[in-house]
Amino acid sequence: MHDYTHVIVSKSSPRPDRADINDSRRQYDCYIRLLSELNLETIEVEAGSSFPEAVVLEDIALVCHGIALLLKPKAGQEQLVKSVKQALENDLGQTVIELSDPDAMLLGSDVLFTGREFFVGICETSNEAGASAVAAAFPEFPCTPIKVTKGAQHLKKYITVAGPDILCVAASKEAKELLKRMEREASFSYQTLTVPEEEAANCLYVNGTLIHRAIEEIPQSFKVFCEKIDFSRRSICFSELSKISSGLSACCLLLRKPFTL
Repeated sequence: MHDYTHVIVSKSSPRPDRADINDSRRQYDCYIRLLSELNLETIEVEAGSSFPEAVVLEDIALVCHGIALLLKPKAGQEQLVKSVKQALENDLGQTVIELSDPDAMLLGSDVLFTGREFFVGICETSNEAGASAVAAAFPEFPCTPIKVTKGAQHLKKYITVAGPDILCVAASKEAKELLKRMEREASFSYQTLTVPEEEAANCLYVNGTLIHRAIEEIPQSFKVFCEKIDFSRRSICFSELSKISSGLSACCLLLRKPFTL
């Protein structure tokens, strides 16, 4: 379920007059390079906006099993949405569906796909109508709305997939409450890996490899990953990019291109 052939990332031109974003640029370049090392073909799309905000792609679309649900763009993201849609349709053979319900609110950072089912965090940025749109777009998978505690952030800030049927969960009160609600409503059962630092909870599982934050950013959680994960791991610095996103999942769109004869 987490085997991918391609990754979409934002092509963002360097800004030599912005010395304050050099660290973000280096982290982003390392991020893209790491993904390409995991047998992914990289598709770069024109952002039409400035770095680093332009690299956050998970709120542009949800992509699963050849279907791409385009979400409502934020102001200034029209060019990015257009570029992503073109890449999905023309280059990658995905069937694109647009979020048409005027009442629907939905961000990709509020949507967790475990490989077996979807969970949608109901909060200020995603609502029940948005969850219904996910269910309609991907009818072969169960889709469960999960209420996020008031004042908490996006679902994938607290819980992500760390391996086959393994959920990586922050140790915070908000994360524990979310996990309880998910376990109560889930159609499948999962193992959980609890990490002490909240910023460690957002990781990526790609083609048999777990990608998580570097030891200097999450020293306690890094030890947990070393002790508990017995398959391939890679770590990366993400401190600057995490300031504008939910974490490692935010800056790419992972997908499998349909096989054609």
